[in-house]
Amino acid sequence: MKKAGLIGCGYMGTMHANCYKALGDKVQVVAVADLRAENAKEIADMFGATIYNDAESLIKNADVDFVDICLPTYLHEKYAVMAMRKDFDVFVEKPLCRTKEEAQNLVKVQEETGKTVQVGQVIRFWDEYVWLKDVKEKGTYGKVINGTFKRLSPRPEWAWEGWLHDGEKSGGMALDLHVHDIDYIRYLMGEPKAVKAVGIEEKAGLTEHIITTYIYDDAVLSAEGCWNYPANFRFTMAFCVRFEKATVYHDAGAGEFIVYPADGEPFTPTIDKVDIGTAGSGNISSLGGYYNELEYFVNLLENPSMPQIASLKEGARSVELALDGIEKSIKR
Repeated sequence: MKKAGLIGCGYMGTMHANCYKALGDKVQVVAVADLRAENAKEIADMFGATIYNDAESLIKNADVDFVDICLPTYLHEKYAVMAMRKDFDVFVEKPLCRTKEEAQNLVKVQEETGKTVQVGQVIRFWDEYVWLKDVKEKGTYGKVINGTFKRLSPRPEWAWEGWLHDGEKSGGMALDLHVHDIDYIRYLMGEPKAVKAVGIEEKAGLTEHIITTYIYDDAVLSAEGCWNYPANFRFTMAFCVRFEKATVYHDAGAGEFIVYPADGEPFTPTIDKVDIGTAGSGNISSLGGYYNELEYFVNLLENPSMPQIASLKEGARSVELALDGIEKSIKR
């Protein structure tokens, strides 16, 4: 059994705690930290865990095998570095960090310490996206010709002290939300030959809507991200990918996952999914993808020879690509 220290007991930390609970005897949360005492107590009571007042106290004093960092993005690098230097493995939520310099430093420290670090790029573990990656790699429907990915959300108001809407702390939507599809497109297709982006700044220096195009030798994919829709707007997480022999469409919010073969009738692929309940607040109801990624991480710690699906270097590259898109995008 691995002993976990959970840092950050808000929206994401609570989701992770529920996933660890569902993992049973594979992992035990033995330490938690949050500046908000009531949040820390709620999760500590789930496991009988020790409460620490802040991240630094937990890292310095807790007896754990790894730490799980569910803090605002601008705090990731500081505490991930501290944890690695304390000889802890690390799970750190996405995006990995706020700046390219922080990404480079995290890679450097990991190389020095040799610690295992996984980044919470959960879409790599989301069942329909896992299925898409699998059929692409197998060539089931031939080559990818083009694809579109969408992640559209009401304005997220659940963040602690509104940090998501402070560009210096979060990088805004174009880093925090859009990075999911940036990362997955790289995972699916590899490094693009060229990237073009158009961003909409409704507040100076804060891109709230972005459309990015990724150009490959024989395919073009695009991703659209926005989190400034009205409160009653349905969160949209969707993709439509056209292969040579079929088109695959998925809309999580609408509950649609359909393959349209070039020859034959449309059908919904059968996927075995884990069901451990809902997330509560926020924009995602299912915990399945989060369970999958944390189960994988715990298994990776037990079996280090396993291939890493969402490594620190992968997370760093996706941050760099997201920031490049923001910096180089045509602003409207």
